[in-house]
Amino acid sequence: MCSAQVGDSLFGLPISHILEIVGSVRPQAVPLAPRFVGGLVHYRGDVLTTVSLRHLLGLVPLDRAQPILVLEGPGGSFGVLVDAVGEVLTVSPEDYEANPSTLDESRKKLFTGSYKLKNGLLVVLDPTRLDPLYLVEAQAA
Repeated sequence: MCSAQVGDSLFGLPISHILEIVGSVRPQAVPLAPRFVGGLVHYRGDVLTTVSLRHLLGLVPLDRAQPILVLEGPGGSFGVLVDAVGEVLTVSPEDYEANPSTLDESRKKLFTGSYKLKNGLLVVLDPTRLDPLYLVEAQAA
Protein backbone atom coordinates (compact mmCIF):
# COMPACT_ATOMS: atom_id res chain seq x y z
CA MET A 1 0.00 0.00 0.00
CA CYS A 2 1.14 3.51 -0.78
CA SER A 3 0.27 5.72 2.16
CA ALA A 4 -0.87 9.32 1.86
CA GLN A 5 -1.83 11.92 4.44
CA VAL A 6 -4.97 14.02 4.03
CA GLY A 7 -5.82 16.19 6.99
CA ASP A 8 -5.22 14.16 10.15
CA SER A 9 -5.91 10.82 8.46
CA LEU A 10 -3.69 8.25 6.80
CA PHE A 11 -5.00 6.68 3.61
CA GLY A 12 -3.72 3.87 1.46
CA LEU A 13 -3.98 2.91 -2.17
CA PRO A 14 -2.84 -0.41 -3.58
CA ILE A 15 0.55 0.26 -5.14
CA SER A 16 -0.50 -1.74 -8.22
CA HIS A 17 -2.99 1.04 -9.12
CA ILE A 18 -0.45 3.89 -8.93
CA LEU A 19 1.33 4.81 -12.15
CA GLU A 20 3.45 7.55 -10.65
CA ILE A 21 3.81 9.94 -7.75
CA VAL A 22 4.24 13.52 -8.93
CA GLY A 23 5.87 16.01 -6.56
CA SER A 24 4.12 19.14 -5.43
CA VAL A 25 2.11 20.73 -8.21
CA ARG A 26 -0.45 23.52 -8.20
CA PRO A 27 -3.28 22.48 -10.56
CA GLN A 28 -4.92 25.03 -12.84
CA ALA A 29 -8.51 25.69 -11.76
CA VAL A 30 -11.31 24.64 -14.13
CA PRO A 31 -14.26 27.04 -14.24
CA LEU A 32 -17.67 25.34 -13.97
CA ALA A 33 -16.12 21.92 -13.23
CA PRO A 34 -17.64 19.69 -10.55
CA ARG A 35 -16.39 20.65 -7.09
CA PHE A 36 -14.38 17.45 -6.67
CA VAL A 37 -12.13 18.43 -9.59
CA GLY A 38 -8.92 19.80 -8.10
CA GLY A 39 -7.82 21.23 -11.43
CA LEU A 40 -5.71 20.34 -14.45
CA VAL A 41 -1.95 19.75 -14.66
CA HIS A 42 0.48 19.06 -17.48
CA TYR A 43 1.57 15.45 -17.29
CA ARG A 44 3.93 13.86 -19.80
CA GLY A 45 2.67 15.96 -22.68
CA ASP A 46 -0.99 15.49 -21.77
CA VAL A 47 -3.49 17.27 -19.56
CA LEU A 48 -4.32 15.37 -16.39
CA THR A 49 -7.54 15.93 -14.47
CA THR A 50 -7.00 15.86 -10.71
CA VAL A 51 -9.47 14.87 -8.03
CA SER A 52 -9.36 16.71 -4.71
CA LEU A 53 -9.45 14.09 -1.98
CA ARG A 54 -9.88 16.91 0.54
CA HIS A 55 -13.13 17.94 -1.17
CA LEU A 56 -14.44 14.36 -1.28
CA LEU A 57 -13.76 14.09 2.46
CA GLY A 58 -15.45 17.41 3.26
CA LEU A 59 -12.22 19.19 4.20
CA VAL A 60 -11.22 22.74 3.32
CA PRO A 61 -9.07 22.82 0.16
CA LEU A 62 -5.43 23.79 0.52
CA ASP A 63 -4.16 26.89 -1.25
CA ARG A 64 -0.73 25.50 -2.05
CA ALA A 65 0.98 23.00 -4.30
CA GLN A 66 0.19 19.38 -3.45
CA PRO A 67 1.57 15.96 -4.40
CA ILE A 68 -0.42 13.96 -6.92
CA LEU A 69 -0.88 10.20 -7.13
CA VAL A 70 -1.41 9.31 -10.80
CA LEU A 71 -3.84 6.44 -11.34
CA GLU A 72 -5.19 4.72 -14.45
CA GLY A 73 -8.95 4.59 -14.95
CA PRO A 74 -11.24 3.35 -17.71
CA GLY A 75 -11.17 6.80 -19.33
CA GLY A 76 -7.40 7.24 -18.99
CA SER A 77 -5.03 8.59 -16.38
CA PHE A 78 -6.14 10.92 -13.60
CA GLY A 79 -4.54 12.39 -10.50
CA VAL A 80 -5.52 12.38 -6.84
CA LEU A 81 -4.40 15.40 -4.81
CA VAL A 82 -3.17 14.56 -1.30
CA ASP A 83 -1.54 16.61 1.46
CA ALA A 84 1.58 14.42 1.63
CA VAL A 85 2.74 11.08 0.28
CA GLY A 86 4.04 8.67 2.89
CA GLU A 87 5.90 5.42 2.62
CA VAL A 88 4.96 2.17 0.94
CA LEU A 89 3.62 -0.12 3.65
CA THR A 90 3.37 -3.89 3.69
CA VAL A 91 0.08 -4.84 5.31
CA SER A 92 -1.20 -8.15 6.60
CA PRO A 93 -4.65 -9.61 5.81
CA GLU A 94 -5.06 -10.33 9.55
CA ASP A 95 -5.00 -6.59 10.23
CA TYR A 96 -7.76 -5.77 7.72
CA GLU A 97 -11.19 -4.61 8.89
CA ALA A 98 -14.15 -4.03 6.58
CA ASN A 99 -16.00 -0.72 6.71
CA PRO A 100 -18.15 -0.43 9.84
CA SER A 101 -21.90 -0.43 9.27
CA THR A 102 -22.12 2.99 10.95
CA LEU A 103 -19.97 4.65 8.27
CA ASP A 104 -22.02 7.09 6.20
CA GLU A 105 -22.80 6.12 2.60
CA SER A 106 -20.62 8.80 1.00
CA ARG A 107 -17.57 7.41 2.81
CA LYS A 108 -18.50 3.77 2.11
CA LYS A 109 -18.33 4.62 -1.58
CA LEU A 110 -14.70 5.77 -1.26
CA PHE A 111 -13.29 3.33 1.30
CA THR A 112 -12.92 -0.43 1.10
CA GLY A 113 -11.92 -0.87 4.75
CA SER A 114 -8.88 -0.23 6.90
CA TYR A 115 -5.72 -1.84 8.23
CA LYS A 116 -4.75 -1.65 11.88
CA LEU A 117 -1.25 -0.24 12.24
CA LYS A 118 0.87 0.08 15.36
CA ASN A 119 0.12 3.81 15.63
CA GLY A 120 -3.34 4.13 14.05
CA LEU A 121 -5.39 3.13 11.03
CA LEU A 122 -4.65 3.07 7.32
CA VAL A 123 -7.95 3.72 5.56
CA VAL A 124 -7.97 2.01 2.16
CA LEU A 125 -9.31 4.03 -0.75
CA ASP A 126 -11.08 2.37 -3.68
CA PRO A 127 -9.15 3.57 -6.76
CA THR A 128 -12.04 2.88 -9.15
CA ARG A 129 -14.32 5.18 -7.17
CA LEU A 130 -11.85 8.06 -7.28
CA ASP A 131 -11.99 8.12 -11.08
CA PRO A 132 -13.51 11.42 -12.31
CA LEU A 133 -15.82 9.52 -14.71
CA TYR A 134 -17.19 7.45 -11.82
CA LEU A 135 -17.60 10.54 -9.63
CA VAL A 136 -19.53 12.40 -12.35
CA GLU A 137 -21.89 9.42 -12.77
CA ALA A 138 -22.30 9.09 -8.99
CA GLN A 139 -23.19 12.79 -8.70
CA ALA A 140 -25.79 12.48 -11.46
CA ALA A 141 -27.46 9.51 -9.75
